[in-house]
Amino acid sequence: MKIMTVGEFKSRFSEALDAVREGETIVVSYGRNHRKVAAMVPYSQLNPPQKRPLGLLKSTVTVKIGRDFAMTDDEFFKA
Repeated sequence: MKIMTVGEFKSRFSEALDAVREGETIVVSYGRNHRKVAAMVPYSQLNPPQKRPLGLLKSTVTVKIGRDFAMTDDEFFKA
């Protein structure tokens, strides 16, 4: 893990990005006290999004098709 100030991060962004591509984490610090405000981590280290279960909106949405709807099954599946 490497710590960079905001100014250093801005001026050496390309180098920081290369380091992150190689698997390193960059922490950005701010102010006189060098308070840590952000971290740039490789995308591969992020947790993958959770898959949503099927039927999540079951019983919350209804669809009504009008009587004047005129489309054959063949037309529907081609669209």
